[in-house]
Amino acid sequence: MKAAVVLSKGARPAYVEDFAEPVVQNENEVLIHVKASAVKNLDKMRASGKHYSVQNETFIAKVVGGDGVGILEDGTRIYGIGASGMIAEKAIIEKDKIVKLPDGISDETAAALPNAVMGSAMALRFRASLQKNETVLINGATGVTGKIAVQIAKHYGAKKVVVTGRNEETLKELLALGADDIIVLKQDDDAIISQIKVLHQQSPFDVVIDYLWGHSAELILSAIKGNGGFSHRTRYVTVGGMIDDNMTLSSSILRSTDIQISGSGLGSWTPDEMKLLIHEILPEMFQLAADGKLKCDTVSVMINEIEKAWDMNIDGGKRLVVIIGS
Repeated sequence: MKAAVVLSKGARPAYVEDFAEPVVQNENEVLIHVKASAVKNLDKMRASGKHYSVQNETFIAKVVGGDGVGILEDGTRIYGIGASGMIAEKAIIEKDKIVKLPDGISDETAAALPNAVMGSAMALRFRASLQKNETVLINGATGVTGKIAVQIAKHYGAKKVVVTGRNEETLKELLALGADDIIVLKQDDDAIISQIKVLHQQSPFDVVIDYLWGHSAELILSAIKGNGGFSHRTRYVTVGGMIDDNMTLSSSILRSTDIQISGSGLGSWTPDEMKLLIHEILPEMFQLAADGKLKCDTVSVMINEIEKAWDMNIDGGKRLVVIIGS
């Protein structure tokens, strides 16, 4: 079968026309004919062997791609999370990780949306426990997941959404998706801290969803630091480390501020939360997209272009989708 395969450790995927088809191993697995699969940062990290979820694995040549859109033998169009790599003509998925797709949603959008939903809805709903009429700060909102987070936060009832990022033009576009205020991270530190303080005083941040971490997180935490009196409770959730995976955190910030810091990602979600993702959250988000109420921009390439597309510089806020079948 045609597939995108990592043939040696650390190499970018190669286009292979005769890779062995995957074989169903048990009654909970099913073979699908794949139509589209998105390339995410997670896929790139796992393919390179650098992601924490694969660092202890013994290397074997394998198909890349963690999820995608395909057709079951009975013709049903579905989204599924792969038990085998998904950027291939055929893949194995587990039956309890299948979502039937509604009419009106394209293969590209259906392939691109779930990872962004996992990186936003799971954090907002389960780690932050977002309530209606609360204020949310999204740090690093100009990427695909950040854009989805803005829309889902408003869908879940957020009163106000503040967004940060380096691309001022993209930040302004987020205003049309539901953002209320923007903070440009190209400013000097003092200007950023000052703007965060003003917005936090006007409408205290109940939730921070952070895709950047590193120095930007240090600035946010410094800006909302308490002064010894009663402070507003903030639930701070880290979802990524696009700036840096490390940061310096002063003990005085935790002692002076009513703040709860947690993380959202693979390994932090419970089995029950994953069931809700498959059975409630993703079906709802797919329907919103089908109805034109949730927007996710994509760039598409054919599977035989995978080698040059893997490291493509995609415009901010768009997801690369590999088309496998017609």
